[in-house]
Amino acid sequence: MAKKTTTHETFEKYFDAQEKKHIRELVAVALDEDIGTGDVTTRSIIPAKAQAKARLLAKQKGIVCGLPLAEIALSVKTRKYKITWHAGDGESVKPGQVLAEIEGPAVSLLEVERVLLNYLQRLSGIATLTRQFVEAVKPHKAAIMDTRKTTPLCRILEKYAVCIGGGKNHRFGLYDQVLIKDNHIDVAGGIEEAIRRVRRKNSELLIEVEARTLDEVKRAIRFRPEIILLDNMTPAQMKKAVAFVQGKAQLEASGGVNLKTVAKIAATGVDRISIGALTHSAPAMDLSLKIQVDSENK
Repeated sequence: MAKKTTTHETFEKYFDAQEKKHIRELVAVALDEDIGTGDVTTRSIIPAKAQAKARLLAKQKGIVCGLPLAEIALSVKTRKYKITWHAGDGESVKPGQVLAEIEGPAVSLLEVERVLLNYLQRLSGIATLTRQFVEAVKPHKAAIMDTRKTTPLCRILEKYAVCIGGGKNHRFGLYDQVLIKDNHIDVAGGIEEAIRRVRRKNSELLIEVEARTLDEVKRAIRFRPEIILLDNMTPAQMKKAVAFVQGKAQLEASGGVNLKTVAKIAATGVDRISIGALTHSAPAMDLSLKIQVDSENK
């Protein structure tokens, strides 16, 4: 049976029971997409009862994330596996570092290899990029936030990776926070009317409103939204917005943010910086799974 360790403490705390069930279903569907009726190559070459050992390796420097998915993926295919962990989510790893050693049926290890690595490389890439942004804004107070620009059906995992990298989660979907954007404002006929309509129907939800100009910031603050999003403003404009609002609402910078500009944006005094690139443009971290079939089973 799988060896339980404290390696997955953050994973266990982040997700509730329903979310863990969803993740298992997600991994199972991904495996079904890849394996289909069976891995014809592996099953033609490897005896069905063959046992194997594998090492999960980092091939570049970065922040590793998603390791608990190894147990989830393997458990979909077999109960007869053992994992010895040498790293945990959120750890900084270096090239050649062994993250885990796995023992189990050779066929199962080979069948889950690609899907497992796809998840781990993707999530580790997001965590690594997020950590770079978090480090870049020190010592300023601005929190690095994600967005809804995520891979369809993988949002729950990608937002987890942002947290592992030291960032914070923005709203998860259209249901858990009000965000009045430019299209809403234009259709409603202005910021004031858009906020009035929201207040009438969603008084219990957090309200954030997008402002494209300093004038819109001044108009929005009269209605006391919890957050004002400064959309594509210059650092000079952001400084003026911070001075005007004086803490009456949190200010979030968005648009044109990258590793070269983020420190200057944070220095304006904004509370939050949302960055779509954390999840839509993070380069995958290079990992590998080296599998060795027991000699007597070859």
